[in-house]
Amino acid sequence: MVEVIDHKRQGQVLTPAEINFFVEGVVTHTIPDYQISALLMAIYFQGMTSEEQTTLTMAMMNSGDHLDLSAIPGVKVDKHSTGGVGDKTSLPLAAMVAALGIPVPMISGRGLGHTGGTLDKLEAIPGFQVARSEAAFINQVKTTGVAIIGATGEVAPADKRIYALRDVTDTVDSIPLIASSIMSKKIASGTDALVIDVKTGAGAFMKDESAAKELATALVQIGRQAGLVCKAIISDMNQPLGNKVGNTLEIEETLDLLKGHGPADLLELVLTLGSHMVVMGGKATTLAQGREMLAATLTDGSALAKFKAMIEAQGGNGQVVTDYALMPHAKYQVSFFAPQSGVITSLSADGIGIAALMLGGGRQKADDQLDYGVGIELHKKLGDEVKAGEPLLTIHANQTDLTEVKARLAASITIGSAATVPPLIHQVIE
Repeated sequence: MVEVIDHKRQGQVLTPAEINFFVEGVVTHTIPDYQISALLMAIYFQGMTSEEQTTLTMAMMNSGDHLDLSAIPGVKVDKHSTGGVGDKTSLPLAAMVAALGIPVPMISGRGLGHTGGTLDKLEAIPGFQVARSEAAFINQVKTTGVAIIGATGEVAPADKRIYALRDVTDTVDSIPLIASSIMSKKIASGTDALVIDVKTGAGAFMKDESAAKELATALVQIGRQAGLVCKAIISDMNQPLGNKVGNTLEIEETLDLLKGHGPADLLELVLTLGSHMVVMGGKATTLAQGREMLAATLTDGSALAKFKAMIEAQGGNGQVVTDYALMPHAKYQVSFFAPQSGVITSLSADGIGIAALMLGGGRQKADDQLDYGVGIELHKKLGDEVKAGEPLLTIHANQTDLTEVKARLAASITIGSAATVPPLIHQVIE
């Protein structure tokens, strides 16, 4: 192992044998934490070639279970996001794509910190089960066309140990390590095609677009080399996506969108990502045709019906589709007013997300209990005009002392004379 560390420390390309030796030692615990950490730091500073990244990804993928979805007919398409505030995109997207006859087997995660998790949002629906056996998962996708669950079995155990060490050695933001971590789990999920939403901006993990492009390129290259049809969309996360942040609130916004009256930015992102998925799934020949087909699932009600069918197939109460009161809601709704007139010049996604976390809508530790009903509802977005005393947002809370939450929100919103609103879709990486 000392030789492997030395080779990477000197900037050499690691051989497949060296990478496989490393990953096997991680899983069998024959390589100690301090040597794993030393190699992670060497990778952080020296980087990895595309081939090294693919070899590392496949070794981590092969370290554990991987799903065989061959029993599901058709081209199976999935979507992954690097995470953001108010990012409930997977929920309406999966239903809309599945409504077009494309199987969507989606394995998602939980939130940690101020970015919400898809599974947490779904669990705001009474009875919804995210833990499903592999057989039940496959059967549901065959019969219903869509399922969103947590990881089944022991997926990429090497990644779990490596990630834990990255977290405590300040090597989390290494693009080769991020890319191999994401793709090892996505390839293990057994889908045929994948669209990746890479967020960029103040509220994203990749703050600047050049880093986001580097990560997106690495992800697509790994996917292609592993035999996966793969594309990445770089989208904006300088402000929250949509108008609602919080678990129940984001299910409500998902349902609003599926009924044809969701927020414009969320709809645009869903149609952009979804059009690529529809083409990958072989149901459309052009992106424009894919967008039209997806939009039609909203007007004809098929996407909403598909979402309800998924809820009921996973033990949830499908009546939430028409009766939002069946989900947990906060006791108090408190308005937060504009201190002056002008234009919203900044609306920090991070700040809004942390405010929701402070209310109990997110986790600071993995075992924290969530308060599903709390969150933030935005009435204004970047570039919108506001008048002094006008409500900027509504705080949904189960606590009466909101002093710290309001201070966080005040620090997250800037009102000036003019604003530059970044585009929602930055670029597509093919």
